[in-house]
Parts: sequence; C-alpha cells; structure tokens
Amino acid sequence: MIWILLQVAIGGALGSVLRFLTVSAVGAPMGTVLVNVAGSLLMGALFILLSARFNPLMLTGVLGGFTTFSAFSLDALKLYEAGQPAQALLYAAGTVLLS
Repeated sequence: MIWILLQVAIGGALGSVLRFLTVSAVGAPMGTVLVNVAGSLLMGALFILLSARFNPLMLTGVLGGFTTFSAFSLDALKLYEAGQPAQALLYAAGTVLLS
C-alpha cells in the first residue's frame, strides 16, 4: 500500500508541475482547456495501453494532477464576472464536450 501511495504522490507532483507550466505558457483559460482535454485523451489511451500496475502513477497521479476541474470552474466564473457570459458558456460547454 505504501508503494501505491508513493506512486500517486510522485505522479501527482509531476502532473501538477506540468499543469502549472502548461497554463503559464499558454495562459488561462485556454491552458486549462488544453490540460483537461489532453489529460482526458491520454487517460483513455493509457488505460488501454499500460499495464494496470502503472495506473496509480500515471492515471491517478500524473494525469490526476495534470487535469483540473477547479481551475476550469474558476476560469468560467471569471469570464462570466468579466461581463462575458457567452464566452463563459462556450468555454464550459466546449471543455465538457471535448473532454
């Protein structure tokens, strides 16, 4: 059990750093869309391609840390509060449909 927890922790740290770098490079909210869509696609592909023993590290850890629902929600709220309700709706719908 300790080995699984270490895999999740190390993977989560790596995924969070990758998300931070991606969103910093691309900017919000598009960086958040990018990490969520890419993470969803990778999670589906890696679930099929990888042995189950890598799931704690790669799926729960790296991709769990890489993708984010809270930033997605915050970005949509910021767009709405900035007087851009149509963009907020498009952003939210697009993210859900693409993920």
